[in-house]
Amino acid sequence: MTKPVVVPLLDLKAQYTQLREEIRAAVDRVLESQLCINGPEVAQLEREVARYSQARHCVGVSSGTDALLLSLMALDVGPGDEVVTTPYTFFATAGSISRLGAKPVFVDIDPVTFNIDVAKIEEAITPRTKAIMPVHLFGQCADMDPILAIAKKHKVAVIEDAAQAIGSEYKGKRAGSMGTVGCFSFFPSKNLGAVGDAGAVTCNDDALARRLVKLRGHGADVKYYHDEVGGNFRLDTIHAAVLSVKLQYLDQWTAARQANAAFYTKAIEADPVLRSMIAPPSVVASRHIFNQYVVRTKDRDGLKDFLKVRQIGTEIYYPVAMHQQKCFADLGYRKGDFPHSEEAAQTTLALPIYPELSDAQKRYVMDSLAAFAAEKTARRAAAG
Repeated sequence: MTKPVVVPLLDLKAQYTQLREEIRAAVDRVLESQLCINGPEVAQLEREVARYSQARHCVGVSSGTDALLLSLMALDVGPGDEVVTTPYTFFATAGSISRLGAKPVFVDIDPVTFNIDVAKIEEAITPRTKAIMPVHLFGQCADMDPILAIAKKHKVAVIEDAAQAIGSEYKGKRAGSMGTVGCFSFFPSKNLGAVGDAGAVTCNDDALARRLVKLRGHGADVKYYHDEVGGNFRLDTIHAAVLSVKLQYLDQWTAARQANAAFYTKAIEADPVLRSMIAPPSVVASRHIFNQYVVRTKDRDGLKDFLKVRQIGTEIYYPVAMHQQKCFADLGYRKGDFPHSEEAAQTTLALPIYPELSDAQKRYVMDSLAAFAAEKTARRAAAG
């Protein structure tokens, strides 16, 4: 057994320590200019994120949630419309749909990837369907070719919820470049994180990009002259400045996350006892960026408690599927409607995967998982 060490779920201080001088210089430039709203750093970041995501346009916004909301607004989604999406996701996916008076229509996940089951999407399409919103969960792209084909057949938009997936790829294509729009979150815990709430929308349509910009600023092309009702979805200049600094390191951080994930997976698969109880993520994407490293085990809560005692941080993404949330009770879904999503909510646990993990920390995490599996095996043997 390796020596016990503290392993937080995420250590943002470790990242900041390495970039402190660059980040402070970028922030100081904004403060000295006092161009805190729509400063030049916003346009700079938009160009950089568009290029990085292989998209024609990028519109910086105030959060990942607002990226989804703004995209739906720009696509004229409203009361009476339906949007097909997954019930196994962060709340903003379904919440943004409901906020506009539209109806989220859920489709169960593929139990291998946790992403929406493309084989079940078409049966959820109705004359009221306005869009399909796949989620690239945990940093792995959804199976986009079938989704895009269904959308084209039924003439509906595709909104990529890429909040956890900047830089991930599907058959060589980047998240946010394939659908009608792509929505990103720069929440501090994301692979590319701001110093508060921030986000972006990407697209390849010039007219749609112009509308996104207009709606971002209260529906006005010219100040105080409003063509339609938009919102205040602007990206703060300070966040843009910080994100431009961090974007230079994103591929380096992604490579470190991938290496950490490979270490974990190899260790799990090499231990027959551990492998029989804990399943690592299934990687099918051409580039998985591991915003989370999520394992599956029937005794998820037991594992979480076991690791907590050993000072290893974990998180449950997500403990309640969307169709079982109280606020969506009026949709009429029941327990058992989406069994794979419900099972994922009961069996998944995220382990520390951030780039700055030391070898000692990684070994301690894996040794702790092995100790958990060995302890459960011993108890079963003792029980006869």
